[in-house]
Amino acid sequence: MRPGVHSAIVSDARSMRPFFCYYGGKYRSAPRYPKPDHGTIVEPFAGGAGYATRYHDRKVVLAEKDPLVAALWRYLVAVPSSEIRAIGDVPMDGTVDDLGPVCQEARHLVGFWLNKGSAQPKQSPSSFMRSGIRPNSFWGPVIRERIARQVERIRHWQVIEGDYGQAPNIKATWFIDPPYSGSAGRYYKHNNVDYWWLGNWCRSRMGQVIVCENEGADWLPFEPFGVFKAGVNGKGSREALWYRESVSSVAE
Repeated sequence: MRPGVHSAIVSDARSMRPFFCYYGGKYRSAPRYPKPDHGTIVEPFAGGAGYATRYHDRKVVLAEKDPLVAALWRYLVAVPSSEIRAIGDVPMDGTVDDLGPVCQEARHLVGFWLNKGSAQPKQSPSSFMRSGIRPNSFWGPVIRERIARQVERIRHWQVIEGDYGQAPNIKATWFIDPPYSGSAGRYYKHNNVDYWWLGNWCRSRMGQVIVCENEGADWLPFEPFGVFKAGVNGKGSREALWYRESVSSVAE
């Protein structure tokens, strides 16, 4: 292991970092949202599951409509650490095809780390990765070892491949981060959302409900929540929030 890798890994020993960086992910901002009141967290638009990753020791249920992302989460929940450690590097002038005989999920995992914050995995390193400015922020020894250690800690997570409506209505902390209405959601593969229906569905969840959106959305009575840094370019996203404290049934 090259110098600097061990110290970067040790810092992650008690916390978990993102398994992959997904467009619109909430790992960075998750501590600013209400903390979970329940032993179960449900993310019905899983993406990178940034909120659940912060509270990984809870029971976690992920629902994801994109088959690629759902398959990646199933892979991470089940894959041996040794298999992650065996995944190679992508040359700066190469593509994921240079990884050799690895499964498609492994290629997708690496692809998300070649250009952080994308809604789909990439084939080749981004210009920012090639610049070498932050080598430990992209696929390489540090990220590979970090993920290899973390997969052992999410064996209890459950993954549902399907629409958000397939998530069971259980008493839990619901972190609902759908494709945002308007132009912000255009990068997602599955961005055709009936927001009126989704709003009623959110209201009907049992437990604690946290719903994310952009400022200006009106399919729930959202309130301004803050300006969050988004991506490596440092641009700010004006976030809104609809929050309901825990209830035991929809009649309350």
